[in-house]
Amino acid sequence: MQPGSPYRGVADRHGRVTVIGFHASHEQIPPSELLTAVQHAERVGFTAAMCSDHLEPWSVRQGQSGFAWSWLGAALATTSLPFGAVNAPGQRYHPVVIAQAVATLAEMNPGRFWVALGSGELMNEHVTGQQWPRKELRDARLRECVDVIRALLAGEEVTHDGLVTVDRARIWSLPEQQPALVCPAVTAATARRGADWADGLITINQPHERLREVLGAYRDAGGHGPATVQVHLSWAPDDDEALEIAYDQWRSNLLPPPTCWELEGAKSFDQVGELVTRDQVRQAVRVSADLGQHAAWIAEYAELGFDQVVLHHVGQSQAAFLDAFGDKVLPQLDVTRPGPAVAIDPPGPEGVRRPEQEPQPAVLA
Repeated sequence: MQPGSPYRGVADRHGRVTVIGFHASHEQIPPSELLTAVQHAERVGFTAAMCSDHLEPWSVRQGQSGFAWSWLGAALATTSLPFGAVNAPGQRYHPVVIAQAVATLAEMNPGRFWVALGSGELMNEHVTGQQWPRKELRDARLRECVDVIRALLAGEEVTHDGLVTVDRARIWSLPEQQPALVCPAVTAATARRGADWADGLITINQPHERLREVLGAYRDAGGHGPATVQVHLSWAPDDDEALEIAYDQWRSNLLPPPTCWELEGAKSFDQVGELVTRDQVRQAVRVSADLGQHAAWIAEYAELGFDQVVLHHVGQSQAAFLDAFGDKVLPQLDVTRPGPAVAIDPPGPEGVRRPEQEPQPAVLA
């Protein structure tokens, strides 16, 4: 950190330092270019990364949808960064498949992989041809999936009949420590529900008062583990250019729940997004050409109590943003690497059952 930085007080006052991560947006950037970008991010000083997991982009203008699980193997192998992914088990993905994918990445990269488990959006899930459940059923299905995935990562054999069905499933290749399962939450109600199963919380940039409510709800309900905020931002050498980048790429992403859960695809999002103004984009995306302003905004999230701030430059070109932030923004902040991305008090017997031990079937209600 630069001597005399005006943002030194963030860590000094709270006795904490902040992980600054890079968000890899599969909806916007081809996977080959995204791999280059995350390698670039590590070189300039970012200390973590995460990615989205979509079949459909949010806008035709975004125009991509790389398969996150293939990409994650390459990203973990070619950087030393820890990674996370946001996933919706239960419809497009069976929870056993997700448990196997998570276990493999965590076994190959100990302490470097976590997954945030959410209830999903119609835009990605309708491709199965199954009925799209009501939100309360999606939330119940998610909880079933979490319990199935946890039991499988503990080495148990799982049979389950409910909103998802599992028949005598077992994961044989397991990591030494179970990876963290994180709750993605935009509202206080979702954060509160996730507190009894999650190993951490992730949310997105919102007004500070709402972020306090979300984080407070999670902690007050007993939620432990690191708290992460994903910050959508747009930077360019000129303010007008930064705003146009945000308006072009991200106006379709400003639709609030339940609208964003229920639209069928990119064309629908673009139609509704035409009603969004540039002023509304400014309210949801941190838009500025001033790198000092971006550093100040990031410091504010640390002051709110977030352990990790993941930056998502909403433009499709990442190189100039990475160089600028690596040169001018990260040196103004107390940046550290995260601790191991492992489960807190994992359920089941102490330690993970190894394959040579005979598992006992677990039948989940």
